[in-house]
Parts: sequence; structure tokens; C-alpha cells
Amino acid sequence: MDNLFDLTGKVAIVTGSTKGIGKAIAEQMANHGAQVVVSSRKEDACQEVADSINAALEGKAGGATPIACHIGHKEQLENLVNETRSRLGKIDILVCNAAVNPFYGSMLDIPDSAFEKILDSNVKSNHWLCQLVLPEMVERKDGVILIVSSVGGLNGSAVLGTYGVSKAADMAMARNIAAEFGLHNIRANAIAPGLIRTDFARALWENSDTLKATTANASLRRIGEPEEIAGTAVFLASAAGSFMTGQTLVVDGGR
Repeated sequence: MDNLFDLTGKVAIVTGSTKGIGKAIAEQMANHGAQVVVSSRKEDACQEVADSINAALEGKAGGATPIACHIGHKEQLENLVNETRSRLGKIDILVCNAAVNPFYGSMLDIPDSAFEKILDSNVKSNHWLCQLVLPEMVERKDGVILIVSSVGGLNGSAVLGTYGVSKAADMAMARNIAAEFGLHNIRANAIAPGLIRTDFARALWENSDTLKATTANASLRRIGEPEEIAGTAVFLASAAGSFMTGQTLVVDGGR
């Protein structure tokens, strides 16, 4: 019997993959046989995570390659794609995970600079990266694009409004890619995590009282772990998810 979750022979780029959800996705894709490009702004952090993955997988099919990239600079995204092709030959899977949220508060108070940074980093950079990888996927008639969105893209917020707008746009981007490129056997989906134990969401879980209040309306009554999102990404990138496209998969403990 074939292993539906096997990614052996696949090459995956995962942005923002030196910590949190991105790191867990890179680790698990490599653990399932993929050659994974670990990418974030700092070269030393990329190297450290790649070394850790390779050490853990010694003798197995998967592996990791570090390529630093600041997603806010188009020329660095181009270099990320070109370097991946040069070193690993192709790009089968793109995981757009890197994101920012520099503002917390009312939409009446958000500076234009913060509004633009959120949309540039969380939406435009993903658009650029997809533009860069889609042509080879079309030529090969195979490819997977995953965008890590958020339940914030499905719910309104009085204090994280612009972040939610950007994450709703990511869901729409996945749907549009699925609609336009499905005839080329390219699948695109978004993952919408709920509260996950990451540095990005530390303010919502570090304090036990805050954590209890935040998870009170979740069916599982607990916070999620990065590996639980990584498992979803492996499913969507592998043959197990080969008939799923254009969807937003909510992984939030039942909130």
C-alpha cells in the first residue's frame, strides 16, 4: 500500500520557517521525505534549523537547505526561488507562512505605515512568491501552494482588524489560484490556525488567566501546538489531500 502522506522526491519552500508554525511545517515535511528550504530573514537562524532537521533525519530521505530571505523585498524572493532551483532543481510545494502584525488597537489609530506593512508582508509578498513559482508548476502540470492564514480572517476584531483583513485576503488568494490553475493540476489551499503556542501569539497564552479566557469557548478547551498545524500542511501537500483545493481549513480546537 502506498503511503498517502509520503513527500519523498518533493521540494518545498517554507517561508518564516525558523520558529513556530513554519519551523514545525518544515520539520514534518522533511520527516515525510521532502527536501525543504528553511527560510527567514536571518541566515544564521536558517542554518541552525536546517542543521537540526538534517541531524534528526540522518539516513532518511528528507533534508533541509537554508536560504535566507526577507519577504518584504521582491529581489530577495526572486533569489530564494532561483537559489532553490539551482540547488534542488525544482519547486513542488510552496508554503507561504511568514507574516507580521505590528499594530494592536482600533482601526482609527493604525498609522498608514503599519497598515501598509501588514498588507505588504501578509498579502503582496505571497502574491509575488506565487507569481514566481506558478510558471514552472504549470509547465510540469503539478504543484501545491499553501498559505498559512488565520481564524482572524474569518472573524471580526476590534483590535486586530487589519491583520484580519490581510488574512482574509490570503484565503481569497488561495481560492483564486485554485480557480485559475486547477486545470494544470495545481492545488492551492489556506490553513486558518486558531490560538497556537508560538512567540507570535505569546501575549495570548503566556499568562494562565489569559490563556483560560482565550480558550474558554473552544471545544477542546486548550491551546494548539505548532505540530498540529504541521500535520495539516503535510496532509494538504501530499497525495492524501490531492482532491482538496480552493479551501480554507480551520484548525482551531473547535472555536
